[in-house]
Amino acid sequence: MRRVSGWYMFVLNAYWIGLSFMWNSLHVTILPAVLLNYVPSTQKNTWLGLLTFFGLILAMIIQPLSGALSDRWASRFGRRRPFVLFGTLGDLVFLGILAFVGGLPWLFIGYIGLQITSNMAHGPMQGWMPDEVPAEQLGMASGIKTAMDMFGIIISSLLMGFLITSTNANPTKSVLAIIGFLVLFGAISLLGAHEKPYVAAQNHPQPLKGLWKETFNFKADGDKNYWRLIFSRFLYLVGIYGFQSFAQYFIRDKFPDQNPIAFTQIVMGTFVVVLIIFSLLAGAMGDRYGRKRIHIISGFIGAFGAVLLIFANTPVELIAYGCFMGIGLGIFMSTNWAMANQMAPAAEAGKYMGLTNLATAGSAAVARLEGPMIDFFNNNVHAVHFVGWTVLFALSAVLMLASSLAMRNVPDTKADVKVTK
Repeated sequence: MRRVSGWYMFVLNAYWIGLSFMWNSLHVTILPAVLLNYVPSTQKNTWLGLLTFFGLILAMIIQPLSGALSDRWASRFGRRRPFVLFGTLGDLVFLGILAFVGGLPWLFIGYIGLQITSNMAHGPMQGWMPDEVPAEQLGMASGIKTAMDMFGIIISSLLMGFLITSTNANPTKSVLAIIGFLVLFGAISLLGAHEKPYVAAQNHPQPLKGLWKETFNFKADGDKNYWRLIFSRFLYLVGIYGFQSFAQYFIRDKFPDQNPIAFTQIVMGTFVVVLIIFSLLAGAMGDRYGRKRIHIISGFIGAFGAVLLIFANTPVELIAYGCFMGIGLGIFMSTNWAMANQMAPAAEAGKYMGLTNLATAGSAAVARLEGPMIDFFNNNVHAVHFVGWTVLFALSAVLMLASSLAMRNVPDTKADVKVTK
């Protein structure tokens, strides 16, 4: 496979800007604001948690299935492009429902439908880069992909506060912006990628035959260290997603003098900037000092930030304490992903890296179930104001410490550590 240019790597990954912008805008800003038009304030975390929980469960199933199906798909347009195109067209339909059709049932239909169609495109997109980029350039291409994800989040943090407000939670302008970004960056990848026509070999399995079994046939009888690493990933991200998912509602309750949407964007934007800086630093530190040690430290830093958030009484304190969680997550994401890539057996790297994605999506889904927990404590423990948030952050701290504990017997990856088969 010939070497590819940095520009072509950008073209392959441009679509991730649109996807990142869409999901960050919906989960952090639009859904929490719009739901308050239809549900009681005392039950807001429950409704948001359950809605996004079911959507993320669908994502866990559809994304790997669509990716595996695209591996087998024969088309003169290539294997990946048809799925990305039709998934995006479906996105536009359900985004239109979110933008122009009011009411709680249509909000659910639009969001659930979007999870289905978007993940039809998301799975094949993950296979596009290794198809087109030679192995010796995958590190740089992965770095560009991560940058595209973060760029989408930063744009959302800067823009969404101007398009939807807490006093007028009409999603039309914000969803139209999502449509614009998705079409623009989707077109760059769809039109710019040089995917060749794909013809299946005669002995190639039919696209749907055995798809479910092949996709989800993960065996836990290999090296237990890999499974400990994935379990550590699950625990840490449940702790992080609890804060991220309900941040706007936390600010509404604890900082009523602040504009909840605009201030949430400031907090999340600062969080992401810190995350990027420390993920880059952690990559270099892990190569020099060993990734396991840095990985374990990330759990203590994140837990420290979660405990501090319990005592945040001013906007400045909230931003400062949130930065500790951003530092911890940046270090964690860099070292955990590097260790997973190094430990996965080369012959089954796609399947094993898919397992890490299931842990990521699974942790996001489980974190949404913390919504009913927050509402229960906020509504039933009257002696302490909004005690549900204290419970959330205390639980986050425990989960991050448990994540570090799960790494105790995992060997360092300065050496060449692989899963044994």
